[in-house]
Amino acid sequence: MGSDPILFQEIQEQPDVIARFWQDGQGALDELVAGMRVADIRQIVIAARGTSDNAARYAQYLLGANNRLPVMLTTPSLFTLYQRPPLFAPGTLVLGISQSGQSPDIVSVLAEGKRQGHMTAAITNSEASPLAQQADHVVSLGAGRERSIAATKTYTAQLFAVGLLSAHLAGDADRIETLQQAPSLMRQTLAMNGDVERLAERYRYMRNCVVVGRGYNYSTTFEIALKLKELTYTLAEPYSSADFLHGPVSLIEPGFSAIVVASSGILAPEMRALVEQLRGLRAELLCVSSDEAILETGRSRFPFPPVPDWLSPLLAVVPGQLLALYLALARDFDPDHPRGLSKITETR
Repeated sequence: MGSDPILFQEIQEQPDVIARFWQDGQGALDELVAGMRVADIRQIVIAARGTSDNAARYAQYLLGANNRLPVMLTTPSLFTLYQRPPLFAPGTLVLGISQSGQSPDIVSVLAEGKRQGHMTAAITNSEASPLAQQADHVVSLGAGRERSIAATKTYTAQLFAVGLLSAHLAGDADRIETLQQAPSLMRQTLAMNGDVERLAERYRYMRNCVVVGRGYNYSTTFEIALKLKELTYTLAEPYSSADFLHGPVSLIEPGFSAIVVASSGILAPEMRALVEQLRGLRAELLCVSSDEAILETGRSRFPFPPVPDWLSPLLAVVPGQLLALYLALARDFDPDHPRGLSKITETR
């Protein structure tokens, strides 16, 4: 493909980033878990924006299901613009997730949490950032500089950090062992999607689409939709499959593109029924899945290896990243410098 875009290189780096975090990042997680136990943490409030907000959605499902912790996403404008921050309940961990750790509104949530006397933590790629300075515990992603504007390797590193946090907090050796296999599984996913460049040509003139998933991969639908918006300027709308059937399914007409994200876990029967319904409506189906029946239904297929449902978002997002990259290239857009965007976005 000639000189590879930086984004392509960073997508390919992701298994190595995860492997490096496995080696270097678990000490900070152990300290965070020990602190959470001492503080008797009973709920978590997360502040995040953009791609990091999608990692926070994953945390809602994983920490809720595996650790039985209520996890809420903050509304930062209450802390900054309205100056009316909510009072956090006793036993709250205030967690910031941010690639750069620079955005003032995210920093303000942790500062307020600290002012109220609560434990604070940050998952970030910048240990020297303002967010890290407000945190009692800092989990550094160690992803190296992310030069392309669209976040890829920092996102999957965030998912991996959340997965390890959950496993360590639960004292679940089996899950920790499963996470050790993540770099190899991600390499398999990259190898299984070697024809995405060819598939992307079919969608060169796609202007609108929906991205539908549920459960752990609710976060993946948002992240794939975001990458398509950022890199290809496609109006991609993410939906839970349950919400999608409560009205937006009426968008579907012959040839309308629907990207369905589904693992082979507990939701597979429901997602198989959905893709059959969409096929009946003559949608253009793009299936990102580890389930053979779902993949066979798709007009375009983006596979990833079968893994436990809770781990699948780490793999399922990779074909979506590749699709967005190659679709941008098919449209002669610069995937490393999308229009109107900068690497660090500071909102208040």
